[in-house]
Amino acid sequence: MKVSTVAMIAVTLMARASAFSPIAVRSLSPATGTVSSNMVRYMSTETEAEPATDKPMRTKTRRILSGVQPTGSLHLGNYLGAIRQWVDFQDKECEPKIEDGVKIVTENFFCVVDLHAITMPHDPKELGESTLSSAALYLAAGIDPKKSKVFIQSHVPSHSELCWLLNCATPMNWLERMIQFKDKSRKAGTEAVSVGLFTYPVLMAADILLYQADRVPVGEDQRQHLELARDIVRRWTDIYNKGGPFKKRCKAAGIPSFPTFTEPEAMIVKEGGARVMSLADGSSKMSKSDPNDASRINVLDPPDVIRSKIKKCKTDAFKGLEWDNKERPEATNLLTIFQAVQPGRTKEDVLEEVGEMSWGEFKPVLTDAIIAHLEPIQNRYHEIRNDEEYLMSVLREGSDSANEIASKTLKAARVSMGFVNRD
Repeated sequence: MKVSTVAMIAVTLMARASAFSPIAVRSLSPATGTVSSNMVRYMSTETEAEPATDKPMRTKTRRILSGVQPTGSLHLGNYLGAIRQWVDFQDKECEPKIEDGVKIVTENFFCVVDLHAITMPHDPKELGESTLSSAALYLAAGIDPKKSKVFIQSHVPSHSELCWLLNCATPMNWLERMIQFKDKSRKAGTEAVSVGLFTYPVLMAADILLYQADRVPVGEDQRQHLELARDIVRRWTDIYNKGGPFKKRCKAAGIPSFPTFTEPEAMIVKEGGARVMSLADGSSKMSKSDPNDASRINVLDPPDVIRSKIKKCKTDAFKGLEWDNKERPEATNLLTIFQAVQPGRTKEDVLEEVGEMSWGEFKPVLTDAIIAHLEPIQNRYHEIRNDEEYLMSVLREGSDSANEIASKTLKAARVSMGFVNRD
């Protein structure tokens, strides 16, 4: 399951996360109530709020968006590096607050980016189940439907329609420069490379621009895709958002003649959360695409499977355990996992407990810590997944909220291009 920085969609991607793993913040327009322009970090939506004393208080809305691909199984790296951060942000940073006389309100949207999951060959029998499984894991890990909206990307048609509109405004040679496409196509071979894989950075741009975020937190590996989104916004504005005819189309449609999209800025962030590496190679990231299932701990792995994987994981011939020795990537990785599944622990107190242990002594201790941390998540997951009526109600509510925002941006894009108004 890939995190898509479509953004924490980015949207903050807090977790760096799948492509989609960014966090996005958007601003709403005071005049129309529509999302105006913020996608990754702050959404500046200004509306009249309840009077504080003599004058009305302005309200700014931050909108956070992030997602994970429902391909493969969600593993410990996805959870610790992205989803747990979403939960922490939801619980600690999203209460309304007053800053300089302005009320700050945060809206959280976490989606399962199933449209991104089909850019490579996939099994149709597994797509539906993996999509619902991913959503259930979001909730089991602590995403609260009372505080955050959870939805499936394909349940918001604006994502795919805006992607097509942006495709038609994006020069082909811009996409030919995308490094990730070159890497993936080289590994997959010509027969497995689809047009969708070639144009998926445009879908990422659509994911971001739909929610009008002005800043997008992304990892360095997603910087190129965000720059593409910025280039698309500039080109779109130059072609479709200038001159009298544009203003007339907007007036006829009953919308402001503002530029359609907000140009997002990159917020390059360090890898968020725990950087979890492969159990087979401490220098490579844990990945669901690795054909070797023993290279990762899946969040839903039962205890006996976890014990087997940790018992067989790669180690080294050095004595004792230590952090950050470049010659011992496996030691750093396993200590990182041990610390991450015990929130609140420091490197110092971890080493005080296990620093002098041999690998044979440490592995059972690590295994027990992982199992203890994942057990309540697994139990909650099975409760949610077995109550499909509840799960679907959460997803419907989430998609309804996302559709309300995204459809306004899509309408503005259609008006900009000159389509007949369908309202």
